[in-house]
Amino acid sequence: MNLRPRRRELPDPNLTPLIDVVFLLLIFFMVSTTFNKEARITIELPEASTHDAQMDGDNALNVTVDAQGRYYVNQREVINTETRTLKRALRKAAGDKKDLPVIIMADAKAAHQSVIRVMDAASQLGFVHLTFSAKQPAAE
Repeated sequence: MNLRPRRRELPDPNLTPLIDVVFLLLIFFMVSTTFNKEARITIELPEASTHDAQMDGDNALNVTVDAQGRYYVNQREVINTETRTLKRALRKAAGDKKDLPVIIMADAKAAHQSVIRVMDAASQLGFVHLTFSAKQPAAE
């Protein structure tokens, strides 16, 4: 009879399936993550307590003015801040339609001159429906 205690061997777990599962989860989260398109241009809209009916963004010209005074027509940056360049970008985006509404989304810190330049360029091209975009103030 053998009465000596037998030495227990420590279990040696196989980590390969665990690593496979971690990589599959990583791939799943990378593929399923969506990115917000509106994060390309960061502007802080001014606040307004009134609200009008939403305009259809596909049937309008969206002109964005950021805090540095750069212009974006339908999310595409205009090369410089000159009025003739802005007019050319508006004309290209509108095509032959002159009755499109122009939605101006200006950053709260944008210079007043930048906004006036957009209004001037749009009116010189014959656009008469100008709208300003604002956000609702936070509830108190």
